Order: sequence, then C-alpha cells, then structure tokens
Amino acid sequence: MWDVTTVAPEATPTRSTLAAYVALTKPRIIELLLITTVPTMIVAERGWPSLWLVVATVIGGTLAAGGANAVNMYVDRDIDKIMNRTKGRPLATGEIEPRNALIFSVALLIAAFAWLTGFVNLLSAVFALSAAAFYIFVYTLWLKRTSTQNIVIGGAAGCMPVLVGWAAVTNSVGWEPIVLFSIIFLWTPPHFWALAVKYREDYSAADVPMLPSVASLETTARQILAYTLAVWAVSMAFTPIAGMGWIYTAVAFVAGALFTYYAVALLRDPNPKRAMTMFTFSITYLSVLFIAMAVDQLVL
Repeated sequence: MWDVTTVAPEATPTRSTLAAYVALTKPRIIELLLITTVPTMIVAERGWPSLWLVVATVIGGTLAAGGANAVNMYVDRDIDKIMNRTKGRPLATGEIEPRNALIFSVALLIAAFAWLTGFVNLLSAVFALSAAAFYIFVYTLWLKRTSTQNIVIGGAAGCMPVLVGWAAVTNSVGWEPIVLFSIIFLWTPPHFWALAVKYREDYSAADVPMLPSVASLETTARQILAYTLAVWAVSMAFTPIAGMGWIYTAVAFVAGALFTYYAVALLRDPNPKRAMTMFTFSITYLSVLFIAMAVDQLVL
C-alpha cells in the first residue's frame, strides 16, 4: 500500500517549519469537529458548562484529531503527490520527513489521551482515542483504497467528537449523543461526495474508489439526496429525544429543507459546479444546526 523507504522530494520552502507541522494536523477539519463538540457540551449541561471544562475538552479533542490527521497524511503521502487537491501537503512537498511526521503524530495522540484523562475524564479520552484509531486503521489503512463505502463507514470517526463532548460533561452516554452521532454520520457522505465530484479524476489517478470516481454523477447525486433526506429526518427526531425547544426545531427544519433543495438541484442537473455549491452549503448546514442547539439551550 505504501513504502516507508520512499525518499522524500527536496523540500519546497514555501512556509515555516512550524506552519508545515500545523498543516499536518489539517486545522480546517479540526475547526469543523470542534463546532460540533462545544454545542454538544452545552446541550448535555442544559446551559453553559464550566469554561475550564470546555477549554480542556477542546484542547484534548484538537490534539487527538490533529494526531489522527497527521497519521493519515503519513500513510497517504504517496497518493497525495498524485492528487492536485493534496499535492501541497507537507509530506507530499518534502517539507517534513515521514519519520518526523510519524513521531509528531504519535506524540499528539499520547498527549491527547493523557490530557483528557487528567483534566476531563477517562471516558472522553477513550472516545477520542477510539476515533483516532478508527480513522487510522479502518478508514485510512483499510477502506479508503478498497471500497466505495470508504467515507460512509470511515466517516464514523468524524462523529466521535459529540460523544467526547457529551462524556466530558456527563461522564456517560445516552440517546441524545447517539442521535447527534447519527446526524454527523449521515451528513458526511453528501458532504464529502459533493467535494469528491470536483476531484473525481484525482481519485481515479490515485486509484482511490471514492464514489464519484467510480460511478456516474447521476448515481452519486441520488446517493447524496438519500443521505440528505436521512439527515433531515434524524435532525428533526432530535427535538423530542433531547427535549429541544422551538429555536432548534425551526432551524433544523429550514436548514434541512435547504440542504434537500441543493441535493435535488444536483440530481436534476448533476455537474461539478452544483456539487461544489452543495459542498459549501453542507458546511454551513452543520455549523448552523449545532449553533442552533447551543442557542436553544442558552436562551430557552
């Protein structure tokens, strides 16, 4: 699958070493994960948790996600050099040596577990490390290069921050975080497949069977619509299950309707431009939905 003896290309001095290591953690992805963590903590607390608990959980979650993302780049450095979307990553450009990247990533994961165990609780630490392990071993090392369901199953790793956030506050798991987990799990395929439509030739060149690279745009659009409808339904079910108020319910309904509108538009006219519109809105959708949860609990 990958060769640890591959010689890295000569480094391209386009950024500082510190910036290259930060890029190794995929900070933009981490931002999205944290957007789901803090509102989950507010819902679990039914108000604002202690500031220190929020900060400690965010730090631990950032370390865990950063470590997992860095391992992902270490493993995928061969295909990252091939794909236009990823050829600027620090291991693909040679800014960081593979061995150093692996040491850095393992150190982050160890630090994450120790931090969460010491300053939050053991359950949150277990969830965070489980998410990292799932992302590394199930998605990156197994499914990504072998199955069109790679992002569907592998996307479960990105759902774990809600379990981390809930466990941080309650030191337990209930139906509420399971529903939140389901929302993100169902949201991930339409979100990622919409982006993958634009880069389907990249995935084909790298021999990665991402759905848009092995199926027609129409087939991909049908799958996107199916998952979008499921997300909408589960997001509405969260109201009675978690006892949410009218603010969240109204936002979930309207945001879900808009998400579905973009999915239907893509199915009617499947093309990369519409797919990118769908992708862009998917980020807005998830952010707005979780912010609405927080506002709902803080206001009502």
